[in-house]
Amino acid sequence: MSENTITVTQTRSAIGAKPKTRGTLRALGLGRIGQTNTLPDRPEIRGMIARVPHLIAIGADGPQGSDKANESGEAVSEAVADVVEQAADEQGSN
Repeated sequence: MSENTITVTQTRSAIGAKPKTRGTLRALGLGRIGQTNTLPDRPEIRGMIARVPHLIAIGADGPQGSDKANESGEAVSEAVADVVEQAADEQGSN
């Protein structure tokens, strides 16, 4: 009987956050940037996650950085592939 799980990773510091927010991070088992915890997928856990979305990242396998950084990395990879392909075409036509 395998229960669904959620992996949360702290991506931002709790310095300057309200005590209640810091307490929510501690309840999620987080305390430092980069720390990851796997939790059961239950309504009370989802409620805690909803209180601190600006400080954490959520993923199945443990997120590798923020979504925005991943999207920009993919865009750069595609642009580099296009430039390499164009250079290869130019080399082939000469």
